[in-house]
Amino acid sequence: MFDIHNHELKVIDFVKTGHHTCFVKVSGFDAELGKNFEGEVKFVRDVPYGDLIHPDRSPLSGSCREFVRSDLIYRHNQGQFE
Repeated sequence: MFDIHNHELKVIDFVKTGHHTCFVKVSGFDAELGKNFEGEVKFVRDVPYGDLIHPDRSPLSGSCREFVRSDLIYRHNQGQFE
């Protein structure tokens, strides 16, 4: 099993819309599955949503899904999507 630190995440772009919503397009590498991925996460206020980070619908391994979710929440809280 791979260590969580081998997962990679890059923010490709983001756009803020009305009603406190921000769409973030990402790409990365799931080290556990050994596959590249691309997807989008929507923040409504401070809460992230999307199939990429959904426990039942994500194509990512569990550890990568949590890594992506945590990393995006951290970046959002740091104001990187302003």
